[in-house]
Amino acid sequence: MIYFVLFLISLVTTYLIKIYSIKQSIIDIPNERSSHTIPTPRGGGLAIIITFYLGLILLKDIIEVKLFLAFFSAIPIVIISLIDDIKPLSSKVRLLVQSLSTLLALYLLGGVYSIDFIFFELSGWWLNIIAFFSILWLTNLYNFLDGIDGYAGTQTILIGIGLLLFFSNPLGGVLIVSSLGFLFFNWDKASIFMGDVGSATLGFIVAIFVFSDTSNGNIYIWLVILSFFWIDATITLFRRYFNGESISLAHRKHAYQRLTQVGWSHGKVVTYFIAFNLLFLFLLTIMEGNKVFILNIVLSTIILYAIEKKKSFKC
Repeated sequence: MIYFVLFLISLVTTYLIKIYSIKQSIIDIPNERSSHTIPTPRGGGLAIIITFYLGLILLKDIIEVKLFLAFFSAIPIVIISLIDDIKPLSSKVRLLVQSLSTLLALYLLGGVYSIDFIFFELSGWWLNIIAFFSILWLTNLYNFLDGIDGYAGTQTILIGIGLLLFFSNPLGGVLIVSSLGFLFFNWDKASIFMGDVGSATLGFIVAIFVFSDTSNGNIYIWLVILSFFWIDATITLFRRYFNGESISLAHRKHAYQRLTQVGWSHGKVVTYFIAFNLLFLFLLTIMEGNKVFILNIVLSTIILYAIEKKKSFKC
């Protein structure tokens, strides 16, 4: 019943934000680097965030205290990202706020002093430095990959499924219904975009889940669930760097963008990635960790490499 109520809240809130954004001209105007051609209101991801926090509060009695508190370290990111959606801010300002939220989250989580990578385990205070930059990376990674209708929203649903399947965390259900309400308006063709307030905050929230427990090889589960996001971003980053391109400039060279450039609809691209992500989730349930991890990395790399080398790309 709680999940159904949260779904309705997400649905109604997204609609209200859409109406408000149109009236206030909070609009995403397409440019040469966009995957869209029609001006569209943005900021709809705020509905996901509002619904997530309502669910978090409703379920607080069954959520670990340190995890519950750590999620509230995202509030500064919500605020600065919402401001950025309304009036673009300097990337330095956004990064500063994200850094402060990251430090607060690590403090509330009790720090990261051991990470089990399946094949080996690392320990020491210096892992907090890795965790710090990883959280920042995932926060912005989510933002980078939120470029076509439904992509970031469906990825959040898949993360929610993973939380339920492998961690028995009821917040997985909250992420699912929160995103579903938003996706009613964001599926191809979207009538509202997620905006930084949604994508950056969701990336940060996911990062908190990842680093809330790095024992027992749990990290590999997250690497598999988030595989297309981080592998696509990493391959694209290195390719652009070695091509002498500025890695700080906006571009249209991620795999999902390349598929839209050859005529695939946003819905088709997202469905394609959903199918492979569901395959990886299935493999996680039937195979040992190290085997499915290796298989996932190999398959993801092959798929993304095939997209990169497709002869019909005009970029």
